[in-house]
Amino acid sequence: MATLAPPSSSLAFSSPSLKLSQPSLLCSSRLSLSLRSSSQLSPLSPSLSISPSFSAYPICSRRLFTSSFTVKASAAEKKKVLIVNTNSGGHAVIGFYFAKELLGSGHEVSILTVGEESSDKMKKPPFSRFSEIVGAGGKTIWGNPAELGKVVEGAAFDVVLDNNGKDLDAVRPVVDWAKSAGVKQFLFISSAGIYKLTDEPPHVEGDAVKADAGHVGVEKYIAEIFSSWAIFRPQYMIGSGNNKDCEEWFFDRIVRKRPVPIPGSGMQLTNIAHARDLSSMLTLAVENPEAASGNIFNCVSDRAVTLDGMAKLCAQAAGVPVEIVHYDPKAVGIDAKKAFPFRNMHFYAEPRAAKEILGWQGTTNLPEDLKERFDEYVKIGRDKKPMKFEIDDKILESLKVPVAA
Repeated sequence: MATLAPPSSSLAFSSPSLKLSQPSLLCSSRLSLSLRSSSQLSPLSPSLSISPSFSAYPICSRRLFTSSFTVKASAAEKKKVLIVNTNSGGHAVIGFYFAKELLGSGHEVSILTVGEESSDKMKKPPFSRFSEIVGAGGKTIWGNPAELGKVVEGAAFDVVLDNNGKDLDAVRPVVDWAKSAGVKQFLFISSAGIYKLTDEPPHVEGDAVKADAGHVGVEKYIAEIFSSWAIFRPQYMIGSGNNKDCEEWFFDRIVRKRPVPIPGSGMQLTNIAHARDLSSMLTLAVENPEAASGNIFNCVSDRAVTLDGMAKLCAQAAGVPVEIVHYDPKAVGIDAKKAFPFRNMHFYAEPRAAKEILGWQGTTNLPEDLKERFDEYVKIGRDKKPMKFEIDDKILESLKVPVAA
């Protein structure tokens, strides 16, 4: 594979108070300089902020990313942050890690989880570990995001993160309430899945997105309503407390000495980030609102991994060999989405904007992180749990691959 050349270096000045009445639908660069007198600044506000700016929703397929830097002139102001957190899926762990990171940095945090505290979902991680948030000084709330004013009982917040909604119907009530309540900054967890297919991976900020994707409508609405906003597009993630199978799918087969069926060649590239990296990126946006404002960030690690590579790394973490078999889903007659936890294609993004604008640095180290995840996998006894592999068996039977009894 050819190595992608680094973006060209340039300096871009953008107004931190810029508000988009309508996100740009054209690939266009912006260059502006905003100067404010010291009398307009609070004691804790940076007196100078230099950061790049991106057109939010380009139709063209390639990016207009420019290398830049940020100058911060003062310590971060402590904020009151509300996290609206999903009660299911892989994104729930983002809110958990984000809350702990914010609390560790001295911010005040309330995390609102959709639903009821007494539901069965709350017995599973990360919700079963919310005592860690409370123990660190955070507040946990349960309720309906569409009734935020009632749920938070008039509490005031500087920042709101929506880590729940996937379409405008779900997120609009949160955005509208936040605006009416005087919230200064709005953050949204979107998805890297909204990027259109490209012949020139990886996906970077500024690449074309699917106009009919629910997340895209949300991103546009937030940009229309808030002057200070930022969007985060994650991919796959790992980390203690995650309740959606990622590495576990591989461990389940490896520890039982079963072949690991991977669709296609196994050389498809993807991106898997540790949840701590996602939370650190979000925290930088909270602490550098002027730099983050009006930008989209790929909330991912800075290295790709092949599907075969993921299987091998999981086996390495478990300390056992692995047998990988490849198959054509159409020839076998199965739906790859049901048979395999990742997309059967090249699907990975790079976190260029976060590095250049926020000074973010990733810490994901799959070989080491997977060892930690395997230790936890064994600790909870999942390696001994009875399991059925009906779809796997169909695949392996069609390939005439034997399975140990």
